[in-house]
Amino acid sequence: MSRLGAHMIVVGNEKGGSGKSTTAMHLIVGLMQMGFSVASVDVDFSQATLTRYLANRRAFVKAAGSDVKSPNHFTIGPPQGPGENDREDGRDGGDEDDGAKAERLRLLLEGGIINHDVVVVDTPGSAGPLSALAHSYADTLITPINDSFLDLDVLAHVDGARMAVMGPSHYAEMVWKQKQVRARRDGGSIDWIVIRNRLSSLDSRNTRKMDEVLRDLSRRIGVRVVPGFGERVIFRELFLSGLTIMDLKDAIGPQALGPSHLAARREVEDLIGAINLPEVSRTVTES
Repeated sequence: MSRLGAHMIVVGNEKGGSGKSTTAMHLIVGLMQMGFSVASVDVDFSQATLTRYLANRRAFVKAAGSDVKSPNHFTIGPPQGPGENDREDGRDGGDEDDGAKAERLRLLLEGGIINHDVVVVDTPGSAGPLSALAHSYADTLITPINDSFLDLDVLAHVDGARMAVMGPSHYAEMVWKQKQVRARRDGGSIDWIVIRNRLSSLDSRNTRKMDEVLRDLSRRIGVRVVPGFGERVIFRELFLSGLTIMDLKDAIGPQALGPSHLAARREVEDLIGAINLPEVSRTVTES
């Protein structure tokens, strides 16, 4: 029998620069705007990009007097600055060994399942036991990749001459193992979604070849492939203010949204819809 409680969304990819934290942050805000209670967990205690994104958000709220919402946020590493709610017991986790960190992560995830509607987990861009553990709790695993064969290598080994998938990558094998762990733990399953970030609006031979290989990959390793976020400067610029395209209008005003911003907002809404939760399949309510 599948576990009851929050829906766990894990954003994972063993390659940096694919847009994991940007994806996680936009999902968090979009889901909060729909009225869901959201917790966020940053497993990447080395880079801590999601944690810094949320710290920037708190700074913006303090400086601007804005009332934009933030999730109940936790990290697995030492606190990143004043005001962090990194640990429920308030102690610094920097000296913990891997086993202690794994147990704390397990407690955070299981606590989030009980106390929230949705938990969004951002994982490191490298392999490790904490990342594997987080993956094993996913109801939905979202893997962002940049739209290139270099990034596709994190999912599968591709024969460049024949444009054929030769076999799964180390990351795909890890996901498969964690699917088995999840099934043994509570009988649940992991819905794996690959999103193609930094998509160009122009058709190209590379894009068509990527389409072909991803269709093959989808059949072989059981992933759903959906469009992600286009190549838009706004996604990177908003990091410094801690805002997302979903709450830019609330924080700055309707004049802040041009046609490209509205298109970017639609991309986030489409991704939320692709998760296929009964409660989440509707379009994000316009505020």
